[in-house]
Amino acid sequence: MLNSLPEVMLATLLDDAAGRDRATARRACLLRILWRERFIPRAGLISRVEAELGAGCFGAQAWEDTFYRDLRVVKHAFATAGFDLGYSRNPASPGYYLRYQESLHAQVIREIQGSAGEVDSAQITIYRRLTAAQRFQQGCSISDTARRAVAYRQRQNLASLTDARELREVDNEGKTP
Repeated sequence: MLNSLPEVMLATLLDDAAGRDRATARRACLLRILWRERFIPRAGLISRVEAELGAGCFGAQAWEDTFYRDLRVVKHAFATAGFDLGYSRNPASPGYYLRYQESLHAQVIREIQGSAGEVDSAQITIYRRLTAAQRFQQGCSISDTARRAVAYRQRQNLASLTDARELREVDNEGKTP
């Protein structure tokens, strides 16, 4: 019955389930990452999932067991769809990957090509003329803007926090509460 539903409807249901259940959220995140990219070692997968769901989302004690249990479910999901999730021990490209698939999903390749097409050569010329101090200042400005964006998002979710407390939490933890 669910197989005949449009993908956007299934994605909505999955997102809802992931929001309610930590294991589903981890597994959906692993599936999404491995669908888009290849050759990601365990540590890389864990850090990417934790970046999205929060540090310690695999648990503090038996995190390895949790990771491998989640990966078994993800591997089964890929197999059900006709894909084979493997692990490469090749030093040049170690990590999990989908056998017989390109290194990046076609959609990711299109996104990269689209981004490269938006590069303004005049802007690059200007950037090359900047001193190291000016480049550093730009980097600091970008970082500050990112911190403020996180604080704004936190304010939307937790209206009771003050701006100063939010910025302090972002600075101290590097992630949302």
